[in-house]
Amino acid sequence: MRPHQWVKNLFVFTGLLFGHAWGDKTLVVEVVMVFASFCLISSAIYTVNDIVDLEQDRNHPKKCRRPLVTGTVSVPVALILALLLGSLGLILAYAASTMVLGLLLGYALMNIAYSLWLKHVVILDVFIIAAGFMLRILAGTLGVGIPPSQWLLLCGLMVTLFLGFTKRRAEIIALTDDKASHRKVLEDYSPVLLDKMIGITAAGLIMSYSLYTMNAETILIHGTSNLIYTVPFVMYGVFRYIYLLHHQSLGGDPSHDLVRDPHIFVVVGAWLIATILLIA
Repeated sequence: MRPHQWVKNLFVFTGLLFGHAWGDKTLVVEVVMVFASFCLISSAIYTVNDIVDLEQDRNHPKKCRRPLVTGTVSVPVALILALLLGSLGLILAYAASTMVLGLLLGYALMNIAYSLWLKHVVILDVFIIAAGFMLRILAGTLGVGIPPSQWLLLCGLMVTLFLGFTKRRAEIIALTDDKASHRKVLEDYSPVLLDKMIGITAAGLIMSYSLYTMNAETILIHGTSNLIYTVPFVMYGVFRYIYLLHHQSLGGDPSHDLVRDPHIFVVVGAWLIATILLIA
């Protein structure tokens, strides 16, 4: 089920924070339901993905310890678990709104297609990962009636593309000898190509967030022009993540890296606290 991966679903709270909607109890409850529904459906998809990737995981230095590979859990039991989790997730999404249900179904179908086919298509595979995060943001905004900010959608796209390409780069570092047997698409990526894409998305992330903080509409909505002072936190976090990728062989799992590296943990916490204080 990968509970540690649920941290990715915190993207659904973007609308509550930047839409100044945290005082509306109804919206807060609905967004919490959206968060729970994404946790359940993503766990169902992880379970299905483990079934599909069973043979490839046998050749992976870390994934070979997963319960399906070791035989701790059987495939039929995993299928039942996936069905139960998926059903509960869809019920919660419908309870939030029909829009959330539609977005969650789109997320589930896209990820199933990713597991079966799209993860083998170079570049598109990373865009599919990024699209999953964008659907989370939309479910936490449009899904509950909060107008999404176009600037934040752009920032969200940049940060998720950055994390997607760093994940592929980390996989190449970890699987230098037999990378194709684990993930076929890695044959189409090279370290030089990925480093260029990481550089482009990192620059795009920093620039789009910086422009967002200085945008006249942003200043009007939040009542402050001081969000620009949170940009150094973003820059430090990006540069630190690139450092971890190349010098400590991390970057393959952002959810783990967030709590594993004290620098990343502190800078993300500092950015969040500073942002909340400035806009609240």
